[in-house]
Amino acid sequence: MSKANNPLLERLFTWLQYPLPQHTLSRLMLHATRIEHEGLKNLGIRQFLKYYNVDLEEAQPSDPYAYPSFNAFFTRPLRDGARRIASERGAVVCPADGTISEAGTIAGKRLLQAKGISYSLKSLMAGDRGLSARFTNGEFITIYLAPHNYHRVHMPYEGTLRSMVYLPGRLYSVNAGTTRNLRGIFVRNERVICLFETKLGPMAVILVGALFVGSIDTVWAGTVAPGKPRKPQRWVYPTDGEGCIQLARGAELGRFNIGSTVIVLFAENRVRWEGLETGATVRVAQRIGTRLESVPQPPATERT
Repeated sequence: MSKANNPLLERLFTWLQYPLPQHTLSRLMLHATRIEHEGLKNLGIRQFLKYYNVDLEEAQPSDPYAYPSFNAFFTRPLRDGARRIASERGAVVCPADGTISEAGTIAGKRLLQAKGISYSLKSLMAGDRGLSARFTNGEFITIYLAPHNYHRVHMPYEGTLRSMVYLPGRLYSVNAGTTRNLRGIFVRNERVICLFETKLGPMAVILVGALFVGSIDTVWAGTVAPGKPRKPQRWVYPTDGEGCIQLARGAELGRFNIGSTVIVLFAENRVRWEGLETGATVRVAQRIGTRLESVPQPPATERT
């Protein structure tokens, strides 16, 4: 058995995280990765490249040392045209580069975290019964972003932002080993819930924080986590006029520092996932699903 999949080592790593000063470590990482001293930031980037196989061909710029800080390098943007957004009618696209942790149908009000472990939809949605009810028996996909991945998150489907919720919490690692051993990790960890209205009904994109991931940004609000103060916060947005936020399919939504997890939810009988398997590698903008034909459609001129 490989070291990476050794159950004893996975449990030990999980247990060791309980006493860690998770938020202190994340704050230190936040400040360290934003140092702009050329020698220090280049040293950090150089060591990172030695340890991780990072694809820079799609980055803008592709020179890793051209970025002003390690964080700027880590959250590097894609160059224009690097990805073709799936354009087929009704296509649902991948929100992030990473690995599928789980995907499928929500079993009533329970989501699958890992084999033999599930967690509550209501807990994931900040205890909001009305909001969680909109996704009962719906579809979900959970994507883990490893440190070497592209770390910006994009829209799976075009939509209008209705609300955003910040929930403080712990910052356990969300790697595969910890996810297999720590029940309810996605409802324990700090997270930002973004709720959109789409032509498919409600869509939630949930950015889950993790160890060393104390900073989560969105394109409309800047840094949301860590919150100041660190208590639950909720923002509501208009559907039109000033302050209305509409994002196209494939448009950038937000970004992480280091590695973390994205969870996407759709309502019941709205989408069908296509060929998704646990452990599969996925990339931003590729087609991962399609809307069901039974979903009421707008006039043809308004269709995606």
